[in-house]
Amino acid sequence: MNKPKKKSALGRGLSVLLNNSDSYSVDINPTEEKIKVGVVAIPIKQITTNPYQPRSNFSDENITELANSIKNLGIVQPITVRKVGDNKFQLIAGERRLRASKKIGLKAIPSFIKNSNDEEMLEIALVENIQRKDLDPIEIALSLKRLIDEVSLTQEQLSKKLGKKRSTISNYIRLLRLDPVIQTGIRDGFLSMGHGRSIINIEDKNVQLKIYKEIIRKELSVRKTEILVRKIKQNKFSK
Repeated sequence: MNKPKKKSALGRGLSVLLNNSDSYSVDINPTEEKIKVGVVAIPIKQITTNPYQPRSNFSDENITELANSIKNLGIVQPITVRKVGDNKFQLIAGERRLRASKKIGLKAIPSFIKNSNDEEMLEIALVENIQRKDLDPIEIALSLKRLIDEVSLTQEQLSKKLGKKRSTISNYIRLLRLDPVIQTGIRDGFLSMGHGRSIINIEDKNVQLKIYKEIIRKELSVRKTEILVRKIKQNKFSK
């Protein structure tokens, strides 16, 4: 009579890690125990953050919501890391998941280990960042610009990689021609991308700021902003 196969420690450990809040003290050696699909449970203390992470601000509220979701449902998508030494790993993608896991006291987290150089790390981090739904237009524009400047991707390559029209990518990047004050206004939600695209048609930054103040003061719609910009270009704007 054949003896039943014994479950590996990782099989038990990761199953518990993903679905049982009482298992957060599980300690797993990622170099010895792997899941067939290539996911490894890595001790969180062995993971450092991505130095190329384009996001500097993480909402405490959003992290808490994600932490509660992980506690109740488990981690749906593993993080991605690269190995940088003996039992040392560097995060490539998934900082929100890592932060949320720390918040609820997880000791290990399911991870994909990827061989990546610095340029690839930057590209992965930026692309993941761009594809998030909670980004403001300026943050997207900055990430796109970095992919062009630091990873040497063309707008055409970005279009294919991100599944976005080339004109869409160009419109985002053009927002960086706005005065920094206006860029901040867009990031803070005082203006929409449509407002920004209208103001870009004015090169003089001082005039851009006048339009910005007018939009805020009169709560102008994008359509009315376009009309205002046309008047300015026709020298019909009066203070």
